[in-house]
Amino acid sequence: MSKTWRPATQLVHGGTLRSQYGETSEAIYLTQGFVYETSEAAEARFKGETEGFIYARYGSPTNDMFEKRMCMLEGAEDARATASGMAAVTAAILCQLKSGDHIVAARALFGSCRWVVETLAPKYGIDCTLIDGRDLANWEKAITAKTKVFFLESPTNPTLEVIDIAGVAKLANQIGAKVVVDNVFATPLFQKPLELGAHIVVYSATKHIDGQGRCLGGVVLSDKEWIDENLHDYFRHTGPAMSPFNAWTLLKGIETLPLRVRQQTENAAKIADFLAEQGKVAKVIYPGRKDHPQADIIAKQMTGGSTLVAFELKGGKDAAFALQNALDIIKISNNLGDSKSLITHPATTTHKNLTEEARAELGISPGTVRLSAGIEDTDDLIEDFARALAKVSA
Repeated sequence: MSKTWRPATQLVHGGTLRSQYGETSEAIYLTQGFVYETSEAAEARFKGETEGFIYARYGSPTNDMFEKRMCMLEGAEDARATASGMAAVTAAILCQLKSGDHIVAARALFGSCRWVVETLAPKYGIDCTLIDGRDLANWEKAITAKTKVFFLESPTNPTLEVIDIAGVAKLANQIGAKVVVDNVFATPLFQKPLELGAHIVVYSATKHIDGQGRCLGGVVLSDKEWIDENLHDYFRHTGPAMSPFNAWTLLKGIETLPLRVRQQTENAAKIADFLAEQGKVAKVIYPGRKDHPQADIIAKQMTGGSTLVAFELKGGKDAAFALQNALDIIKISNNLGDSKSLITHPATTTHKNLTEEARAELGISPGTVRLSAGIEDTDDLIEDFARALAKVSA
């Protein structure tokens, strides 16, 4: 297996294991446990003296293929596949912390991610400070003697803010803290947090990696030492493992990731430009546009835009609902990264549990709408928006 393979080749062939039957498509190993030739072989396996699988909660051949393929794409040494994206986020954060430790997190987070650091972690004696992550000075000011983890999304959900990952990593390294980056909105094709200095990367594989609305999944990636010392035992004993069936489904999805993301990004960029010209739209936020507030950082750390577009309608919630209800091709859903174009109203769905003040701090207004562009014909999608906008009261 060549390390010089480019992403499109890695995602078709990387990490593939074949049985004695020489199957073309990866096999699904739907088994809970494994058998050993002798008692001595079992003892050696459990001691770690010989390689092999012990129990599906720890790992399986199908999951191993998925983890290896993700490592190749991300440039990581090791990975663990989890049952969902939130299982990955929770594991990546809690596995390395204890009572008395401190998290600094960007306040612009997916609702469940924010709940983990703001509500769950403090129940175990882990303090958290939420900041405006766009300003590096805020990260530095929030540091305490107990700070162990910096956590961020970039671009953020749903307003597509971009955070200087290299700058945050530099601060973390000065105090021996670890940077955890949720890289879902950028995808591993457009942003490489580990190359920028981050220590751990998490994904909801449910999104672009599956990309076809079929199954849940997540993955945590880092260097082997960090995983062995922090995640390994947490993962084995708390049981957030991915189903081998889901791992197989994700392996099939990841083969077409570059093709899907390329078309989704092209669609998102053209739709963003179209929406920016519409009188009923107050503003458009898209990482590929020159008017993005962090365009200079995007130029440094991202190689593409995004499959997501955030925009605000002048008519508030009523206008947002009217637009979404009038769309034909584009479906209302809180998911993203799908081959189908999906649209959601964050204030009443993904971020509804935040206070109105907290949403306002994040730039989520009653008129904010998030679009996840699919792979449909671009002109059909723009025409769908044009028809729907015509039904929105000025």
